[in-house]
Amino acid sequence: MKRRVVVTGLGAITPIGNDVDSFWNALKEKKVGIGPITYFDTTEYKAKLAAEVKDFDPKNYMDPKAAKRMERFSQFAVAASKQALEDAGIDMSKEDPYKVGVAVGSGIGSLQSVEREYKKLLDKGPGRVNPLLVPLMISNMAAGNVSIQFGLKGKSINIVTACATGTHCIGEAFRSIQYGEADVMVAGGAEASITPIGVAGFTALTALNTTDDPLRASIPFDKDRNGFIMGEGSGVVVLESLDHALARGAKIYAELAGYGATSDAFHITSPAEDGSGAAKAMEFAIQDAGMKPEDVDYINAHGTGTHHNDLFETLAIKAAFGEHAHKVRINSTKSMIGHLLGAAGGVEFITCVKSIEDGFVHATAGLVNQDEECDLDYTKGEGVPMEINCAISNSLGFGGHNATLLVKKYRE
Repeated sequence: MKRRVVVTGLGAITPIGNDVDSFWNALKEKKVGIGPITYFDTTEYKAKLAAEVKDFDPKNYMDPKAAKRMERFSQFAVAASKQALEDAGIDMSKEDPYKVGVAVGSGIGSLQSVEREYKKLLDKGPGRVNPLLVPLMISNMAAGNVSIQFGLKGKSINIVTACATGTHCIGEAFRSIQYGEADVMVAGGAEASITPIGVAGFTALTALNTTDDPLRASIPFDKDRNGFIMGEGSGVVVLESLDHALARGAKIYAELAGYGATSDAFHITSPAEDGSGAAKAMEFAIQDAGMKPEDVDYINAHGTGTHHNDLFETLAIKAAFGEHAHKVRINSTKSMIGHLLGAAGGVEFITCVKSIEDGFVHATAGLVNQDEECDLDYTKGEGVPMEINCAISNSLGFGGHNATLLVKKYRE
């Protein structure tokens, strides 16, 4: 028998709030966290906007000496994990540490350390490169640092699937608990790639919107959409087996009931043009939960604001849901926080959990001129209070990676 899995803790570092309540309230208020890039001079760059995390001080979450041995993406991961563990009330002195694991991924790791040390290599030679370059840079250090900081000795993994990273990490953590490898998993994603090479690379790919208007920059499903805006941050949740949560009297936010993962096997950057891969991931998640498409009230779309993503995801939803596609409520959190790449799935899963808890679907901010080909209900205008019993979160990553999580109201 597969064990039931519940969500008991939430933690978030985002461009519109450095804790879950601030983030969620900002979403409800349609607060857009996009503005001019402050980390470097963008004079020669076409893309000049990003969704930066504001007022983040790692010393609020960890020892200053430990923070110095972490790059920004790892600091974000540790901060969000600390929030989630405290929210869940996990007391490691009462846990078997080998049954508490980590699945916190980063799509890229630290571009900052690569840029910094490569400049040293060119200017001063190989002998001046930081001895810690590799452990600062590699993407698994988000999971590694979370494990070290909190004494979590169970399974510790970093699934890297570009923009689907956070969703796959939560999905694989879910499976680990279902099949008894862990009682508790700290799961999600972290990213901090608003750097010269990161912005230049995505711009060269023509993936980023180059407008200078923050309110028309990340506009999923709008016919004027022209690329995504890079964001940064971390979204981490605590998952537990239901038995473990009940035994310790934990507050249960929701039940994670389904996970679907597929590959388009089509193109390195474009989703399959008929949406079939993403559709199948949604179908698998719904089947995994033992539910029907008609049971889903709300979809947090991948919704990046690129022409291909929004059109093909719309086709995918139609393929997976049939007639119900026109009745389900859809939105894109990226309309306010940009695209957090490997962290997107973690933050968007938290959005689904809060939507269920609060009975509210936030608006897709900036959606004004809805594309005729994107003809579903993307929550244009204002957010909508409504009862949500079941929600799904979609993530699609470069390389053709598709992942869907299904979360529902917890009932005994």
